[in-house]
Amino acid sequence: MQGHGCDLVVAHRDSSVRIHSGEPIGREAREEREAATLRPGATLAKGAGERARPEAPDPERTCFQRDRDRIVHSTAFRRLAGKTQVVVHPTDHQRTRLTHALEVAQVATSIARAVGANVTLAEAIALGHDCGHGPGGHASEEAFDAFLPDGFDHGPWGADVALAELNLCAQTLDGIRNHSWSRPAPATIEGEIVSWADRIAYCAHDLEDAISAQIVRPNELPALVVERLGTCRREQLGVLIRAVSATATARGVIGMDADTAESLAALRKFNYEHIYTRGESLAQSQAVIAVLQDLVSFYTDNPMALPAAFRADDGVLAAVTYVAGMTDRFAFDQAERLLGWAHQRLPRGIGHGA
Repeated sequence: MQGHGCDLVVAHRDSSVRIHSGEPIGREAREEREAATLRPGATLAKGAGERARPEAPDPERTCFQRDRDRIVHSTAFRRLAGKTQVVVHPTDHQRTRLTHALEVAQVATSIARAVGANVTLAEAIALGHDCGHGPGGHASEEAFDAFLPDGFDHGPWGADVALAELNLCAQTLDGIRNHSWSRPAPATIEGEIVSWADRIAYCAHDLEDAISAQIVRPNELPALVVERLGTCRREQLGVLIRAVSATATARGVIGMDADTAESLAALRKFNYEHIYTRGESLAQSQAVIAVLQDLVSFYTDNPMALPAAFRADDGVLAAVTYVAGMTDRFAFDQAERLLGWAHQRLPRGIGHGA
C-alpha cells in the first residue's frame, strides 16, 4: 500500500490516465475564471474576503473556497451528525442536521450552477447554515429563549457564536445569519438561493423520513402536492429546483412561480400538521425543552462545572453557549449524570433505546 514507481509514485500499478501538465491553477486564476463565467449579480470572490480579523489571501483557494473548507473541518459542523433534524437521536436511516446540511448544499449548488451564481459561496452558506442549532432540533430555540434577552435564533447564533472562531467572510456569515425566511433578506444572490434550498430540502426529505417511519402515507398528501410535485423526494426536488432556476433566469429574482410556490406551501403545511406538530412530536419537544433548560440552569448555578474555555463573566450566556453546542446524546447523558434525570423521562428517541 505504498504506491508504485521509483522517481514518480502512483497509486495504481496499471495507472494510465493523463492530464496536460502546466502551472497549478491558483487563486488569481480561479478569480479570473469566476469573473469571466458568472452572471452579473453573482458574488465574485475577487474583491471580497472581508473578515473580522484580516488575513493574507490564500495562494490556491478563493476566499469562499477557504470558508467552505473551514466549515467542513469545524467542530460545529461535525457535531451536526449528532443533532436532531426531526426525530431526536434518529435511527441509521433518518436525517440528522448534518445530512440535512449536505442535502441543502446539493439543492443550493444545483440552483447556483443553473443561474450562473457563485457555487462555492452557495455551498459554504448551505453547509454552515444550521451550525447554530442546539440539540433536539427547533425545540432548543424555545428552551434557550428563556435565558437570553433577545431570544435564541439559530441563524445569528451560528454566524456570531458557533462559527465565530473560523473568521469567515462577511458574505458567508450574512448568508448563514439570514437564511431563515423570518430574518432580513441576505445581501447576496447566493444567500437567497440557500434560503430557498433550505425550505425545498427539508420539506422533501422530512416527508420521506416520515413515510419511511410510517408516520404518514403517500396517499394522505394533498392532491395539489401530488399533481404538481409528485409523491417522492426525487420528483419533488426536480420540480422545485427547476422552478427556482427558471424564475431566476427569466426574471433575475431568486423566487418561484406562484403555482409551484403554492404547492411547496401546501407540502410544508402538510408536514407541520402531520409530522412536526403531531402529539408524539410535541411531547418530544417538551421533553427536550425541559432537559435543556435544566442543564442551562445547572451550569449557570455551577459555573466551575463548565469547561474552562466556556467560563465567562456572563454566566448565563456561557451556560447557553456550552449547552447549545452539545449533541443530543451528550445533552441527555449530562441530564442523567448531573441532574439525576431518570432514563425513561428523556425524549422518546433516547428513552426507547433508539
